[in-house]
Amino acid sequence: MLPFELLIGLRYTHAKRRNHFISFISIVSTAGIALGVMALIVVLSVMNGFQEELRARILGVAAHLEISGPADRLADWRNVLAQAKQNKDVLAGAPYVNAQGMLANGDIVRGAIIRGVLPDMESQVADFSRYMKAGKLADLKPGEFGIILGGELARVLNVYPGDKLVLLTPQGNITPAGVMPRVKQFTVTGIFEAGMFEYDSGLALIHLQDAQKLLRLGEDVSGVRLKLTDLFRAPFVTQDLSLSLRGNYYLTDWTQSHANFFRAVAIEKRMMFLILLLIVAVAAFNIVSTLVMAVTDKQSDIAILRTLGAPPASIMKIFIVQGAFIGVFGTVFGVASGVLLALNLETVVPIIERLAGMDLFPADVYYINELPSKLEWSDVGVIGGVSLLISLVATLYPSWRASRINPAEALRYE
Repeated sequence: MLPFELLIGLRYTHAKRRNHFISFISIVSTAGIALGVMALIVVLSVMNGFQEELRARILGVAAHLEISGPADRLADWRNVLAQAKQNKDVLAGAPYVNAQGMLANGDIVRGAIIRGVLPDMESQVADFSRYMKAGKLADLKPGEFGIILGGELARVLNVYPGDKLVLLTPQGNITPAGVMPRVKQFTVTGIFEAGMFEYDSGLALIHLQDAQKLLRLGEDVSGVRLKLTDLFRAPFVTQDLSLSLRGNYYLTDWTQSHANFFRAVAIEKRMMFLILLLIVAVAAFNIVSTLVMAVTDKQSDIAILRTLGAPPASIMKIFIVQGAFIGVFGTVFGVASGVLLALNLETVVPIIERLAGMDLFPADVYYINELPSKLEWSDVGVIGGVSLLISLVATLYPSWRASRINPAEALRYE
């Protein structure tokens, strides 16, 4: 048999005909908690998805770990790569040449990062094959001076596969007229779209041997890029390699090269959690108001229960049950709607954009061209638990106040 405190508390959740205002406040409190919980789940899911998608796209074009030499020049890269691969966490590696240059198509000139790669080895450390919209990485042949451009860079330069463009590098040639920049004509062999504006608008790929020839590096490269079995072990692998590699090298992993960015995303996630938690807190204040009015309205009932022998603790439990019902119902409804929306956000957002007639998330502002969502059940558990806790705490003062009512005075005023 259920305790009488539970039965009476649940009965009090249904207001009498003359107490519609209390019912209205209860509904508002429930809706406020549900809205806050739903907003928290959706926003944190978006933050999780944004962080994961951004990390995947950055590391799909960048590297888990890079080893470079003094003055950005590495001579014995094959030996360095062989030593690095002895580490059990290193999955693959590839050499690269990095340079800055100007790409020109007629009167249109744009700056870009020029990366020289070996297509067969580069495919093992980067996901360019996944992002290619025209051509393929293997189309880069030594001596043919082909170039693969980011989609936005190709659009700005107004070039397509098969078109010619000119690459100017700051490394100059000494002539009687002075130092002149090196100029070489390239043929566009492909276009990629990584979905990150930074790379799509400023990265161009050429064959490693063409880059060495253009920059007069001989057999040297800028460094070696490594792919790890677990990207989150990058700091530990960096430390291990710094001790095992014989020579003077610079080691940089993705947690260092993008540390400020990912730290900012993590801090933003925490701040969004705290800010949106205020919605739940405001709803909890409504629970306090609801219970205070309910206690005032039920003074005669409380007095009768006390006269019949109900202890103050039982009176407290009655109103705790009433307030907890609001919190539990609001939390359950908020969790259900939040999970449903978070799992279907990629479908909902395009509908909103079509109705609004605008792009809500432009790639040049938000780095990615779509709104990702990743539901973390641990976040759902924390949000639900915190919401229930706030709701429960909000019931304590009104319940304590109800337990302090003097039966004789309450019946006299009634």
